[in-house]
Amino acid sequence: MTGAPVSTFSKGLEEVVATESSICSIDGKGLRLRYRGYDIHELVQRSSYDEVVYLLLRGELPTAVQLTELRRRLAAERPLPPAVSRFIETLPAGTNPMAVLRTVVSYMALQDPESESKAPDANERKALRLIARLPTVVAAYDRLRNGKRPVEAAADAETGTAACFLRMLKGAESRELEVKALDQYLVLLAEHDLNASTFAARTTASTTSDIYSAVTSAIGALKGDLHGSANTRSMEMILEVGSPEKAEAYVTSALDRKEKLMGFGHRVYKGQDPRADDLRRMAKDLIREVPEQAKWYAISEAIERAVKEKKNLSCNVDFYSASVLYSIGIPVDLFTPMFAVSRIAGWTAHILEQYANNRLLRPVSAYLGPSPRAYVPIQNR
Repeated sequence: MTGAPVSTFSKGLEEVVATESSICSIDGKGLRLRYRGYDIHELVQRSSYDEVVYLLLRGELPTAVQLTELRRRLAAERPLPPAVSRFIETLPAGTNPMAVLRTVVSYMALQDPESESKAPDANERKALRLIARLPTVVAAYDRLRNGKRPVEAAADAETGTAACFLRMLKGAESRELEVKALDQYLVLLAEHDLNASTFAARTTASTTSDIYSAVTSAIGALKGDLHGSANTRSMEMILEVGSPEKAEAYVTSALDRKEKLMGFGHRVYKGQDPRADDLRRMAKDLIREVPEQAKWYAISEAIERAVKEKKNLSCNVDFYSASVLYSIGIPVDLFTPMFAVSRIAGWTAHILEQYANNRLLRPVSAYLGPSPRAYVPIQNR
């Protein structure tokens, strides 16, 4: 091995401290999650997603005046540039929605005159632009692929992100409970320290590349089944099980085949993901108002119980978020883009923090290849 010797090795960088941050803290043993010092359970019950966006970007919860101003700025940025709207119309209807989101974010940089600016105020404006426009992109693409025209983004500062997204997706106002559930989902998924996608974003930002490139990197990482796509795979499992009575047999068969059960276990938490309780409660609340969706909650409970009994694994944030999003009426293949719609707040907060105190992220590997050897000319090999 060349260079400085590696003193420690952790496969997957588990428990390796890669940077310092004031955005999020996770207590894996105590099963606690905090944004800027605020407990996630208190935030999900008492704050809106838009308030959490302000908290993550600015470090403090907003006053009423500051929240109104933030919503005014988000509303102003929600409409897509005409060139971006036309570009989305050219994308094949069968394209993976996460590939669409990744591609459109990259294309949006070409339509932003500030895209290459390194100025802190320009980067904050771009962060808000991305937070505002990701929901518009997801909703517009879903409507276009279903032969419908996109719904114009709300321009009023009274409409929060969750309500605005559902209006753009469905073309009509949603039930109050659905809006509340989606808003709480967005709060719960907004930030989670150096997960794979956030680390990808910070790594790209550490090269002093632009914010659009950093977010594109994050979306590419989130697309994977072991990260953001786990919620989609969880719902596909629930749909495949079909009824609560079949859950135990399904789990037993999957474990016998050594298959990974999506939505269970977590790299950080040494027990149940603290966000799972809130999502389970949200799923239960939704079926009271939408009883035809009760089946999916019952199947989820049965799967959770079987996995706990047979494998002693607790569910994570992905498992009940699947039935929550499904009950709200969001298509299954949009679950991971919805993750991105939420996590863009955390990504941009981390990118701005990286820019503010930057050092190129450059880890080393533990070399396992051949020992030093002599070069053999091609005629002698």
